[in-house]
Amino acid sequence: MSAQAGGVPVLILKEGSARSRGRDAQHANIMAAQIVAEAVKSALGPKGMDKMLVDSFGDVTITSDGRTVLDEMDIQHPAAKMMVEVAKTQDEEVGDGTTTAVIVAGELLGQAEELIDKKVHPTVIVDGYRKAADKALETLEKIAISVRPTDKDFLGKVAMTSMASKLVAENREQLAEIAVEAVLHVANKVGDEYRVDLDDIMVEKKPGESITDTKLIEGLVLDKEVVHSGMPKRVEEAKIALLESALEVKKTEFDAKINIERPEQMEHFLREEENMLKEMIEKIVSAGANVVICQKGIDDMVQHFLARKGIFAVRRAKKSDMEKLAKATGGKVSTNLDDLTEKDLGYAKLVEERKIGDDKMTFIEGCKNPRSVAILIRGGTERIVDEAERSVHDALCVVRDVVQEPKILAGGGAPEMEIARALRDCAESLPGREQLAVQRFAEAIETVPLTLGENAGLDPLDILSELRSRHGKGEKWAGVDVFEGKIKDMKELEVYEPLAVKKQAIKSATEAATMILRVDDVIASGKMKAPPTPPGGPGGMPGGGYGGMPPEY
Repeated sequence: MSAQAGGVPVLILKEGSARSRGRDAQHANIMAAQIVAEAVKSALGPKGMDKMLVDSFGDVTITSDGRTVLDEMDIQHPAAKMMVEVAKTQDEEVGDGTTTAVIVAGELLGQAEELIDKKVHPTVIVDGYRKAADKALETLEKIAISVRPTDKDFLGKVAMTSMASKLVAENREQLAEIAVEAVLHVANKVGDEYRVDLDDIMVEKKPGESITDTKLIEGLVLDKEVVHSGMPKRVEEAKIALLESALEVKKTEFDAKINIERPEQMEHFLREEENMLKEMIEKIVSAGANVVICQKGIDDMVQHFLARKGIFAVRRAKKSDMEKLAKATGGKVSTNLDDLTEKDLGYAKLVEERKIGDDKMTFIEGCKNPRSVAILIRGGTERIVDEAERSVHDALCVVRDVVQEPKILAGGGAPEMEIARALRDCAESLPGREQLAVQRFAEAIETVPLTLGENAGLDPLDILSELRSRHGKGEKWAGVDVFEGKIKDMKELEVYEPLAVKKQAIKSATEAATMILRVDDVIASGKMKAPPTPPGGPGGMPGGGYGGMPPEY
């Protein structure tokens, strides 16, 4: 970019920089965002298709989860990256509805572009979209159905709806039940509200058997085996010592040398080391522990002594697992073995090593305070297990959303149609061109039931006209039944979604769309050039050899 000053060009931007302005910049950004939305559009709903993603290493992911699809795609365009952030925010905040949020954002931009072509200023569109989003959220609150936060029936239906569009749809009843049980186990009542920390739910996956063998463990699963073959593989009425420090002789912090002149001194030195290790074992035994879970290493000699005492020991447990164990067993993680007392020990009815597939895992069940639970996911292949894990994560998230904010909506595009109807009524009362933006917002939000129908092979125009007439007559839960290919009352079909998911989808889609619309100038720096390779190959050696060696080396 340069400017003329008295006939002399003045360079303002670095060489290689690119700049696009005004209408060109807006068109390029909107198109990039729409292409991303188009990529996930066919994955929406129970009849949506899956995507196969292959990364640069050749690893394959098969999924219909919007966030995963966009994460795995190597997206370069800056406006398209913002669509990835929409999915990311949606996933982190409420855990589901990522595809919906991205599709709505893409459609909002498409509708805005048509208005820009008709000479409506982007700022007017942005203001109209903001008003429309506020009205949409207000409408959702108005039509939401209040439920009890611990109502297993509704929670199960919400979890089943979230999994209906996933690979695990046939097993969704069983998985929904597991998700509901897991969330209610870790739910914590604070005043009148419940809080749920999903970190308290450990999700372990192991290929093998089938998805129907997925189970909830009221306790924890460690992907570890017993450290010594002579140790018991099963301990009932377990008293568990949780140790952060290593069961090894400490190395000195400074350099020290010991001069040994006679063999008996050597003998004495080794015996002293053995005594120190024995003392460690005595401390564990005197505290009354029969299970030791250590975050760091366990010396071979200590393993031998623990095995002789009949103590079950596991080493190199993850820090996060140690925290979960402390919660579940009621134990305390000890940083210093000298301070270990009986009060610090955790309790579990059973600690057992079991063989799962080719690996051995440690199961800790019947904890006195099951504030941490584990879900062990099984499946025929690694791809299925990975997708099942993503589906269970979504189910856990939606159940958590309802427990924390106990309001739900019927699905199938019904809430979106109700929003669109409310927005059209509202648009008539607005002055000037803002009403055009609000009407376009209504059309954009209708893309959700439209896409659901399209993915099920139905005619979009027939669906839209019937839905509009049904909602006009006051049937607020009329939505698309993709299995029958008809418009039905989604409440009767018990298709439910959390209010929190819908609200967040509208918020994140509107914010992303308005941010992209406000951009009218894109200034991109030139790419950094790699330094030129010296003559003679890497290292600058004559003939490409190394260190004076002939080239054939």
